[in-house]
Amino acid sequence: MITGSIVALATSMQAGSLNIDWPSLKGLVEWHIQQGTNGIVAVGTTGESSTLNVTEHKEVIRVIVEQAAGRIPVIAGTGANSTTEAILLTKAAHAAGADACLLVTPYYNKPTQEGLYLHYKEIAEAVDINQILYNVPGRTACDMQPDTVARLSKLTNIVGIKEATGDLSRVGALKAGCGDEFALYSGDDATAREMMQMGGHGCISVTANVAPKLMSDMCSAALAGDSERAAKIDMSLALLHTALFLESNPIPVKWALSEMGLMENVLRLPMTSLSREYQDTVVAALNAAGITK
Repeated sequence: MITGSIVALATSMQAGSLNIDWPSLKGLVEWHIQQGTNGIVAVGTTGESSTLNVTEHKEVIRVIVEQAAGRIPVIAGTGANSTTEAILLTKAAHAAGADACLLVTPYYNKPTQEGLYLHYKEIAEAVDINQILYNVPGRTACDMQPDTVARLSKLTNIVGIKEATGDLSRVGALKAGCGDEFALYSGDDATAREMMQMGGHGCISVTANVAPKLMSDMCSAALAGDSERAAKIDMSLALLHTALFLESNPIPVKWALSEMGLMENVLRLPMTSLSREYQDTVVAALNAAGITK
């Protein structure tokens, strides 16, 4: 089981061409390894999966896996609202050597709970790689219920879920329905500590992009049962947990990373740069966490 702070890695892009900035991306992987990040999600929401074409999507996964070189696990984002496309991307991630795949619920087409079950069952049966479900109804207009997750947890290679609702009342139902060997990851930085203290196993984090060591230390403390230390670290991150969502992710985090000198502030349309009115708030949150250029 992959545990701890797992960064939902932003994808570096070049100004002007909007091409992927491969040297910067590789540098981010190295930085996260040095900072103690416990795992990397490649091409998730924060990685702008929605604006990468299929060729780029597969290549980003391959490059991150190659750069990590087995030093930390890489989870490939391979979800789609087409079951066929999700299988294609999941096969590519398996071939690239990813340790697991993260599959967001199908967006826009609003499947039923039975449709969700059959979607994930077909992917699991098609590709022999560990698969993590991803529930984020705020972005997908699709909410996978704990009962459906429990059904899917019985499939051998469906090994966990990233639950991004921030609804801690679901933790008990998920643990009861899925068992102790099923990984529960928070997809909501603001409630991640509490989820881990309730029996969760880690956080797939946006905040970890800019504060990797602090997030890793906070997760380690929470998982070890050191609630006082975990709360103290989490308090220093509280402003970041909020500021990085003042506009749609990854708009604020890419702006913050550019302020830190780690990548250019480049996004593809329809995503745009962080509005001027929020920039001072993001800087203040970085300062509160002790992060400077």
